[in-house]
Amino acid sequence: MDETYIKVKGNWVYLHRAVDKHGETLDFMLSQRRNKPAATKFFARMLEVNGLPRKIVINKSGANTAGLKATNKMLKGFGCQVPIEMVRRKYLNNIVEQDHRFIKRRTRLMFGFKSFASASATLAGIEVAHMIRKGHFTPGLCPFRQFSELAI
Repeated sequence: MDETYIKVKGNWVYLHRAVDKHGETLDFMLSQRRNKPAATKFFARMLEVNGLPRKIVINKSGANTAGLKATNKMLKGFGCQVPIEMVRRKYLNNIVEQDHRFIKRRTRLMFGFKSFASASATLAGIEVAHMIRKGHFTPGLCPFRQFSELAI
């Protein structure tokens, strides 16, 4: 799990992204702040969609650490006995760092966005197109056919 910066209306906002060890994008979320509530919201959303992981690799961000601790506390309240292990190593999140390149390549040409809603919609489209290109949905199926099936 990591975040990258995107410019909206001249201000930096944060694109939180989670990628598994095989390079598949698990989830993403655009947030105006990089703090504990934003990280907790992202972790809760990611766990709801993808299930409970054994461990999560994060950088040394205090917001991510606090968000994961709050998520573990919330899971303990729901009866989950085994907490999510937090791994904070310098080079273990290189997979997600390299995956940011594809998003940055598309958004750099745009010189930022004019509204948060348009940034969110555009980044969601870029992420889905990137996921289709990497073959996340249906292996062996033509990317255009996958897109047309999702659009229906």
